[in-house]
Amino acid sequence: MLRALYAAATGMEAQEKCLSIIANNLANVNTTAFKSQRASFEDLFYETYKKQDTEEPPAPIQIGHGTKLSSTSKSFTQGEVQETQAPLDLMIKGDGFFKLTLPDGSYAYTRNGSFKLTGEGEIVDAHGYKLDPEITVPENTTNIVISEDGKVSATVTGDTVPEEVGEITLSKFINPTGLESIGENLYKPTVNSGEAIDGVAGFDGFGSIDQGYLEMANVNVMDQMVQMILVQRAYELNSKVISTGDQMYAIANKIR
Repeated sequence: MLRALYAAATGMEAQEKCLSIIANNLANVNTTAFKSQRASFEDLFYETYKKQDTEEPPAPIQIGHGTKLSSTSKSFTQGEVQETQAPLDLMIKGDGFFKLTLPDGSYAYTRNGSFKLTGEGEIVDAHGYKLDPEITVPENTTNIVISEDGKVSATVTGDTVPEEVGEITLSKFINPTGLESIGENLYKPTVNSGEAIDGVAGFDGFGSIDQGYLEMANVNVMDQMVQMILVQRAYELNSKVISTGDQMYAIANKIR
């Protein structure tokens, strides 16, 4: 019975962590380009009471010690499309990430294409992190056009012909689910994700860039609600095991 109590406790702990993941998904349902997270579990070690000496029955007697959260993974399916008509709102249609330079000189990657201009005309994200390669828009620019392959053209006051001022390249990974989330809609590569592969939007498997649109979160609210119900029921069942085990202990203690 003592083993049952501990096994049920691991189940409650695992479901509590799973609920936290679901809560985070639902909390970010309106976060631009947010990618939903999924939990995976695995059983714990087993204690063997009777080993199987031959290949013939009976099978060995084994009792497990519960479960634990083994890993979490991101789903990088495409999110819904939101039209903004803002010239620096960009959506990647397909595979790829925008590459940003952090203050310490390292790189981070994002699907959030909500960009803006600094006072010097540099294109940055909402936190001031610059695109890599850096792109600077001239002063007195009246119109910015970004093509599907990432070419940035600016029309300056007094001119009618736009001038190309830079190109937005994209990055992709062999295993994007292995990326490390560092907050602020940013990811960093790991051993599991592999190194970043840079390329031109719309070519060699890279997604194209749509100007005036943003990718919304890929969280399926109904699916998350169903998962939340399943987690709640699993938590209740494990708590019932603890309650039943306690009752059995009480009965054993009353034996004279």
